[in-house]
Order: sequence, then structure tokens, then C-alpha cells
Amino acid sequence: MAASLQPEDVIESEEEGTKDLRSVLVTSVLNLEPLDKDLYRGSHHWVPSTQRLFGGQIVGQALVAAASSVTEDEHVHSLHCYFVRAGDPKIPVLYQVDRTRDGRSFSVRSVKAIQHGVPILTCQASFHRSQESPLQHQFTMPTVPAPEELLTREELIYKYLKDPSLVEKHRLGLNKILAQDIPIEIKPINPPDMFHRLPQEPRQMFWVRAKGLIGPGDMRLHCCVAAYISDYSFVGTALLPHLKLRLAFIASLDHAMWFHAPFRADEWMLYECESHWAGECGNGE
Repeated sequence: MAASLQPEDVIESEEEGTKDLRSVLVTSVLNLEPLDKDLYRGSHHWVPSTQRLFGGQIVGQALVAAASSVTEDEHVHSLHCYFVRAGDPKIPVLYQVDRTRDGRSFSVRSVKAIQHGVPILTCQASFHRSQESPLQHQFTMPTVPAPEELLTREELIYKYLKDPSLVEKHRLGLNKILAQDIPIEIKPINPPDMFHRLPQEPRQMFWVRAKGLIGPGDMRLHCCVAAYISDYSFVGTALLPHLKLRLAFIASLDHAMWFHAPFRADEWMLYECESHWAGECGNGE
């Protein structure tokens, strides 16, 4: 990761079997190599079964590049991205930062993620210096089971695998999922039936957090990790009413986030996904 985002107080995990986040997200997934002023190169950690790059990785790395060009007391409050081409997992991604505006309170950065000489993602991020606001409110938190009461995605899969009546094709599919080294921890609330594939409402909730510990350090780092997590399960939620269909191509096209208050991405966050409408699908290119 660029030097300005490298925290010195990352907590080393001593729990047996716990992977220290610094060795996964901080020094690998969100680790960018500076090539020149406002030009960075990022490599890949996890490639989904689609063999296209994980969108959350590109968004998270773009935010790392943008945040590396602002002062330490400026924090991201929003980002807006467009996925314009599928990413190629065989080559690194270049991130080119344009310093669109530097103001007294707000700064704006534009980032292009480039492969084969063309953009695969464009991103605009706005940063601001923290200020007290007399106006604050938010929606009421949904009533859901606490994360301590739920199983992780991996624990649910192990539970399914213990079923002696599980057919072989499902067993193979579950073992493929377990083999994926995803650096986030997920606890589904009301997990869907993985085998009967019954259509249901396009709504899911998860408890999510980064694996390992980051510590309280640089808030910008927690925002970059949250940006990585944020692209998880968008498409899967939209497909829940259509589980009987076979689709040749589906992808996210745009992505927006707002960061309202300090948080820690290595603590449990409730992730609520809803697909309000779907249709008018194109044909890929």
C-alpha cells in the first residue's frame, strides 16, 4: 500500500488459526505499487469463478490510489464508480489519479483503472476534513440476531457437508466454495436454501467484517477495506427471484458509497442488500 496509507499500529493477531489482516488485505489486496506521481499498480488476490476481477477489489484499490493523494486529515465521504469493461485477471491494473480539486474543506479525485491501455473502471471520490455537524439522524437499525448467534458461511457449508444424503454434485460445489480464499468473514441472516434454489424476494442481510485485525489506526484504511467488502453479493441478491433461469452474462455497471461516520471494518457490520428492480438487460458488450 502507498506509504501514506500504511498504518503503524496494525494489531498482530495471536489467536491460533486467525489470519492477520495485514498479511492479506493491507499488504496484498489493497497494496499498490507507486510507479510515478499519482500512478499506481495493483495485483490480484482472489479471482471469482467467473474469471473476471472482483469488482470490490478494483473499487477498493481505486480508493487507495485516490486517498494517497490527499492530506492525512482528509477522509473520503463518498465515491461513485462505473465498471466499463471486465477486468483481466492475468495482468495487473494501473490506477491513474487526477487531482480534480483541492479546496479548504473538500477535495475531489478522479481515478481510472486501466488494463490493455483502456479503462476498466472510472471512479470519482470526494474527501473532506472532519467537522462537527449540528444536524444528525439515521434510520433505525433492523432487528436481527447478533453475529455471535449465527454461523459463518464456512460453518454453514461444513454443516451441509455432514449431511450423508448430500448428492455428489452439491458436495463438489461446496468444496469449491471452501477452497476460495476470500479475506472477509460473512455471517448470513436467514441463509437461502443452497440446493432447492427456490425463488425468493431479492433481499439479503449479512454480518460482515474483514478477517483478522486492523486496529483503530488510519480511518482511510478502514474505508478502503469497506469499499472492498461492499461489492459482495450485489448480483447474487438480484438473482434470488430468478434462480431457475440460466443467464449467459450478468455484471454490475455502477457502484456508489457514502461514508457517514467513523467505523472499523474489522468489527461486525450489518450489510443489508436489496434489489428494488431488475430488467432491460443488455447483451454484454
